[in-house]
Amino acid sequence: MTVRVIEASTDHVDVIAPRMREADREEVFAAVGRGPACALLHSLERSDFAHTVLFDDVPELMFGCGTTNILTRTGAPWLLGTDALERHARDFLRGSLHWVAEMRQRYTLLQNVVDDRNVVSKRWLQWLGFTLSEPQPYGYEQRPFRIFEMKA
Repeated sequence: MTVRVIEASTDHVDVIAPRMREADREEVFAAVGRGPACALLHSLERSDFAHTVLFDDVPELMFGCGTTNILTRTGAPWLLGTDALERHARDFLRGSLHWVAEMRQRYTLLQNVVDDRNVVSKRWLQWLGFTLSEPQPYGYEQRPFRIFEMKA
């Protein structure tokens, strides 16, 4: 299997959105009341940088980070993908360490939210070194979400 990381484009949205992981699909709707395609486009448009990960030349996940506070250099990292993410966990985990290190060079604080039901994502965020808050009602559905953050 080959793994490539390329600059994200709107073309990738059409490939990933219909196959988005159920946990990501539920999280996006609970947070902002949007479907997968809208969430990917919204994230892509508001990012300082965004990439697509291809497994065997098939777009399987998109990730990026956008500035939420220019004065404090705070960035909001995001990642949305398909079930291929879990099937290729080892390759994904190895690569994610690199990209978080890159983000830490650009921003003094990385901060966003994760749906408390998204067990796999919470475990991954903690493995990367993010701190997770206690769950609080958040977003469109007012479900429990946790703030995750990491200082540079």
